[in-house]
Amino acid sequence: MRVAIMQPTYLPWSGYFGLFNYVDFFVFLDSVQFERRSWQQRNKIKSSSGSFFLSIPVLSKGLREQKIKDIKIDKESKFFEKHIKSITQNYKRTLYFEEYSNEIFHKILNNNGNLCDLNIQLILTINNFLGIKTETCRSSQLKITGKKGHLLASICTELGATEYISPPGSKEYLDQTDIFEKNNIPIKYFQFNHPVYTQQYNGFESNLSIIDLLMNCGDESLDILKQASKIN
Repeated sequence: MRVAIMQPTYLPWSGYFGLFNYVDFFVFLDSVQFERRSWQQRNKIKSSSGSFFLSIPVLSKGLREQKIKDIKIDKESKFFEKHIKSITQNYKRTLYFEEYSNEIFHKILNNNGNLCDLNIQLILTINNFLGIKTETCRSSQLKITGKKGHLLASICTELGATEYISPPGSKEYLDQTDIFEKNNIPIKYFQFNHPVYTQQYNGFESNLSIIDLLMNCGDESLDILKQASKIN
């Protein structure tokens, strides 16, 4: 069984879903420390003047070393109204805006105040749009120990993984441990060769939120993700 482990991020980029589709089981790593101003609370969309961030304000004053699963949204900021307005203004003329926007906006508007819950709900909603059927769980639901590579190996062992599929950014610290080898779990590295597709406005910008691909390419999005995905 191929397993991937990633933090739940806000409206992730296309490569996140390429990895999600490639594996048999995907673990949302919600039991580690939250990092401010990270992809956990923001992502980019495209406008006529270039890409810009949609960021979710969170309650963190006086709170240190909070886990991702415990982060609360600052709902007084009315971020959801701003994000819905921005997405609408910049994607309302795409071919698939009407098909996908209502459900995405419903999740944003009806969030329960927990950042992790919102991120996961949006990711699973987009999986459904794309036709990705990979099984999932949260790391906080598992009996696991350790940090960094040892934590990832503990998750894989708990799930009975036969392969760990890692993003390339983890290679440096995974190369420093033999814990996967000791547990007979081979590591393979996922590579996403960012596709070029038809976008709104002039030029092409990569590394945007998945909603850019989805609203421009619709039913073709999953095939585009598959063609861009490979293992090293």
